[in-house]
Amino acid sequence: MKAKRKVISGQASRVMANGQVELAVTELGGQMAPVTFYRDSASPVQPYFISPWQGEKVRLDEPVLRALRGDFFCMPFGAPGVCRGVRHVCHGEPATGKWRFVGVDVEGPAVRLTMTMRTKALPGKVTKRLGLIDGHNVVYCQHVLEGFSTRAPLGHHSMLAVPDKPGSLAVATSPFKLGMTNPTDFDDPEIGHYQSLAVSAKFTSLAKVPLKWKDPAVGDCSRHPVRTGFTDLLGVWARASRGPAWTTATIQDEGFMWFSLKDPAMLPATVMWISNRGRHSSPWNGRNRCLGLEDVCAYFANTAAESVGRNQLSTMGIPTAVKLSKARPTVVNHIQGVVKVPKGFKCVRTASFAPGEVTFTSITGKKVTAPVCHEFLMTGQLGK
Repeated sequence: MKAKRKVISGQASRVMANGQVELAVTELGGQMAPVTFYRDSASPVQPYFISPWQGEKVRLDEPVLRALRGDFFCMPFGAPGVCRGVRHVCHGEPATGKWRFVGVDVEGPAVRLTMTMRTKALPGKVTKRLGLIDGHNVVYCQHVLEGFSTRAPLGHHSMLAVPDKPGSLAVATSPFKLGMTNPTDFDDPEIGHYQSLAVSAKFTSLAKVPLKWKDPAVGDCSRHPVRTGFTDLLGVWARASRGPAWTTATIQDEGFMWFSLKDPAMLPATVMWISNRGRHSSPWNGRNRCLGLEDVCAYFANTAAESVGRNQLSTMGIPTAVKLSKARPTVVNHIQGVVKVPKGFKCVRTASFAPGEVTFTSITGKKVTAPVCHEFLMTGQLGK
């Protein structure tokens, strides 16, 4: 099987497909979108966000914005800055540099696209593998990190398109031990960037997150879009569990739910970037609306130096960086998929795992089961 090379939304991309899913991944930044799930049905689903400035001549403050779309791997994850004498761009070279296409392999019901990158700021090799399995509306993501000898924040930067109807996208996560808003001001009103959430505030429910104001004092971050005109950041840290940790985004009006699965020991945090037309500098221009559901090991989206050093979370015993060793590769496995949901499903309450599948139960009691090889998170093997 070959992966066609196409220019999609302004970026040279490689495109791979099976019967259920077609995905594109950019050569610049390895950013995955568009992805079409249920492509063999009468109502295919494209859940990912693609930035509106693609193809425009606009000023870009950070290289990561050039292709900004879908999902991409970050190392180091977070804001630009210097860490241990090394200067990093926002979200690092894997999210901004040029990837080399290696090929597409087929093994039984599985197909996998491989790309590689030799990084310079932190010298080493990153291998990206994106896999599909026949009958699954799922993308199996794997990043193998070799030759590195450092500690670094890292993870996936998944971004979903958000409908215009207020509250039409409902977010749920597996149980978390800590919920907290960004520890510092996330945006600066002097440059036309505005936030609504309080600073360094803890919470126990996404539906009741502290705001900057006294009236109302809390706001709902479980349903989107909400509070148009603001851009916010918060994080939740999963409780230890025997099975995968999960995040879901249900759009009932469109009849589907996006989900991600992770090993919480590798990626303990889910950072939510709520971009709801709250930035008015270029290229945002008050028009950007997306929702980042970012499974990472990091100190929010702060600099690598802040994630690697002593911080508010590390003092609690919560890891905010991953130790990388030249002696053995570090493998980061992640799963993203879509499942159609029945009327009245609304939002997820729980998820239960059986061999080769996951069943999501909604707050209304309705259930939906998705075929997914969640064992991949631990084994890295497709269909085994």
